[in-house]
Amino acid sequence: MIKTPYLLFLGDAPDQLAVKVAKGIRDWRPEYSVGQLRLNGCNADLGLPDMTLEEARNAGAQTMVIGVANRGGVISETWKEMMLQALEQGFDLASGLHKLLRNDHLLSATADKHSRELFDVRVPQNEFPIATGVRRSGKRCLAVGTDCSVGKMYTALAMEKEMHARKMKATFRATGQTGILITGGGIPLDAIPADFMAGAVEWLTPDNDPDHWDLIEGQGSLFHISFSGVTLALIHGGQPDALILSHEPTREHMRGLPGFKLPTLEALRDLSLQTAQMVNPDCRVVGISVNTAALSDEEAEDYLNEVESRMDLPTTDPYRHGAARLVDALETFE
Repeated sequence: MIKTPYLLFLGDAPDQLAVKVAKGIRDWRPEYSVGQLRLNGCNADLGLPDMTLEEARNAGAQTMVIGVANRGGVISETWKEMMLQALEQGFDLASGLHKLLRNDHLLSATADKHSRELFDVRVPQNEFPIATGVRRSGKRCLAVGTDCSVGKMYTALAMEKEMHARKMKATFRATGQTGILITGGGIPLDAIPADFMAGAVEWLTPDNDPDHWDLIEGQGSLFHISFSGVTLALIHGGQPDALILSHEPTREHMRGLPGFKLPTLEALRDLSLQTAQMVNPDCRVVGISVNTAALSDEEAEDYLNEVESRMDLPTTDPYRHGAARLVDALETFE
């Protein structure tokens, strides 16, 4: 088990989106989040105390979590010195990057020398079957996005929190490194061989009580050239009964792809339903989640009202305003 609490390492992240792993932990497990450590040039800030390694250890931190999600999931050479110092000063290291800590010879040797542990969250812990498409009991909800990093995980976590408050049966099913670090379990879907991704999602969301909801953590976007495959595996493996559309309204282009604009919510609705109804003909879109973090209160209210009127679906920012209206749609689901 990864030892808590954490020191969240932000490195030299260029912006807030680049530290979505650390931000997810801070928002959903604040009791684990002792402080943040930033290098020169870091443009991200979680609002946590900036700490040195020594200060974090004195505050009780046990593990330094690499809180950055960069393109390609690589360990930057600019981080290496601080990571080595952390091991030398008694920290374990945890990472969800594609490049594994254990495969870096210097990090591995230093961890061994100081009897520290390296946790690579993005390593599958099971062997998974090929998907069969066989229908399962219970219900499933999946958030699908117009882009990456638009709030799909936050939507599912906020809905789970609201459903538990209502004594509804619901389980958040983590499919990425941040969700796994928050909940302690799940599958690193984008690290699973392509032929087995949909089967892994079937494994993650097994038969359940008829009134139980699996809230599946969304990944990528069907419209994102780099990451559409993982989204399709979630849809076909998850066989969702309900879809939530997720959107961030201030994006000028797909994240990391300046040549590609975001699709409309209408296009997302239509394509997502077409692919979902291949495995579950009864699947339908029940609501819209909008990440309004970059908007003022007035701007957010105006935007949400416009989208709801246009799309005729309950529309909210579940982190800013709560997930009650999205859960209402599931509570009356037939």
